[in-house]
Amino acid sequence: MLEKNKKCHKVTRSQGHNKIFKKFLRIVRVALCLCVLVTIGYKLALALDLGKIRQSYISGDYKAAIKEGEKMMAHSSHNQPGLDELYYILGLSYLKDGNYLRASDIFEIIINEFKSSLFINEAKMGLADVDYFKADYQAAERKYLELLDSKPAQSLKAQLYYRLSEASAKLGKIEETKLYQEKLKKEVPLNMEPKLVEPVVIIKPPAAVDPAAADVSSVINNSHEIYYSVQVGFFSNSVNAGNLSAELIKKGYPSFVEESKAEDKPSYRVRVGKFNSRQKAVDLEARLAKEGYPTKIYP
Repeated sequence: MLEKNKKCHKVTRSQGHNKIFKKFLRIVRVALCLCVLVTIGYKLALALDLGKIRQSYISGDYKAAIKEGEKMMAHSSHNQPGLDELYYILGLSYLKDGNYLRASDIFEIIINEFKSSLFINEAKMGLADVDYFKADYQAAERKYLELLDSKPAQSLKAQLYYRLSEASAKLGKIEETKLYQEKLKKEVPLNMEPKLVEPVVIIKPPAAVDPAAADVSSVINNSHEIYYSVQVGFFSNSVNAGNLSAELIKKGYPSFVEESKAEDKPSYRVRVGKFNSRQKAVDLEARLAKEGYPTKIYP
């Protein structure tokens, strides 16, 4: 009987220990959950509020975006959530404002210091864009190709084909220009995004010009009409496009409508201005954006 009582006591004590251990585990789990929630809340509290700089950039007020971005950078910590996006918007703003050196520095920071950033490829494209705007078309072409070889996202791929067609045209590479236009048309769905880039328009050379016998640079000059315009509308209906163009003309803007076809379906682009200088198009884009028009510069 005594031996039996000892065994029962041992079982009871073991069960008690198990209950205490299970209770301890529950407390630990609750504590860990609380720690995770507190950490997430802390990170959310630290996350940068990028609403103001985004709005300034979208509206075309690049100087305001730069001022706001530099101020935010001065008061942010190195690991603060959203800092890489802040850098990227700031880099784009400097690029649009014509400060290519500062834009380059910022894109380099994203690439070198934010290794896991979602904006790495965009920053690499930004560096290539800097070369393009500085008229170093060979360097721009090389960087665009390197990025394309890295198999970027489909939306970025569309932009790269378009930029490569631009760089090729500037370098006098007629066949490459046509090739990238065809790739853009075939490999990228036209309905993928509303701001999908489009190819450079190539006008056939006059009959008197023999491309095989002529100097490449003269063929380019005679066969291309490359200018900068601001697009403010894209329609499948010509009447709607004409109405918007007429509205812009009444406001004093030199608007026109361009018709194009994709898969035998006509589309109509409403554009403003034909400039030899991209900066003039950038200035016009800022004015139109402030009036509420959705804008994009072509080429």
